[in-house]
Amino acid sequence: MKTSRTARTARTARTALVTGANQGLGRALVEGLAARLDPADLVLLTGRDQRRVTDAAAEVSRLSGTRARVEGHVLDVTDTDAVARLADELRTRHGGVDVVLSNAVARVLPDESQSERADEFIDVSNTATHAILRSFGPVLRPGGRLLVVASSLGTLGHLDPRLHHLFDGASLDQVEYAVESWRSAIHQRTAAEAGWPVWLNVPSKVAQVAAVRAVAAERREQDLAAGTLIASVCPGMVDTATSRPWFSDFSQAQSPADAARAVLDLVFANGVDPALYGELVRFGKPLPWHDGTPLVEQDRLVKP
Repeated sequence: MKTSRTARTARTARTALVTGANQGLGRALVEGLAARLDPADLVLLTGRDQRRVTDAAAEVSRLSGTRARVEGHVLDVTDTDAVARLADELRTRHGGVDVVLSNAVARVLPDESQSERADEFIDVSNTATHAILRSFGPVLRPGGRLLVVASSLGTLGHLDPRLHHLFDGASLDQVEYAVESWRSAIHQRTAAEAGWPVWLNVPSKVAQVAAVRAVAAERREQDLAAGTLIASVCPGMVDTATSRPWFSDFSQAQSPADAARAVLDLVFANGVDPALYGELVRFGKPLPWHDGTPLVEQDRLVKP
């Protein structure tokens, strides 16, 4: 996504969007984009709370390293109509979007019931991912980047083999159907019988990666020709309020700024490595889709 100084003077200003950007990794991604983009470029910091969005955007704008313009924009990613409206607005105002970093996640604590929090978690992580892909994929400009923040738990092997057919080679519609089937099974209390793990994070992340793979499979040839990247990303362990309650040892955890760096390197890389396109990328390398083993022990540690 890098351009020469001469090319930059002639090109259209770039527009970037980050969801779940009030704090943690999302905030760090906004800060990194604002520092590495040009003064004519725009970074949209989005979240659900007006005050937090406004305050965060103002704080990033005041940082000494900030170069690009930073604007706050209230966006509830679970509102698919709102996501579509924002995509249309950016197409109308700016001719499209150059960077989309889908980062929103619902926080669930270890002592909270996974099943009772399932709807919110699935809506924020999965329904929103589907909406971002459907709405922003068509307005992504050539050479752009659309990255969904997932985790290494997003590889298919972390699910019970009985569930693999739901996601392996699936279309986006089929992934969405699988997610809603999982949601229904939770409500009907048949999820365990069907092989779904108690821990929401595993099926959610697998579904996110599968959704990205589905969209990328349809666009691969044209996107690679245009230097456009669609992928999911694993930032590694990050010391945030969302992850801290789940781990006792954070000695190897990254700060949000450190974790954002590898994601931003993908955003600003020259060209697109075909080996990364459509894949789950961790620290610049693709994770094999079929890797992983079911995390049975983790299910024993969470409240159903």
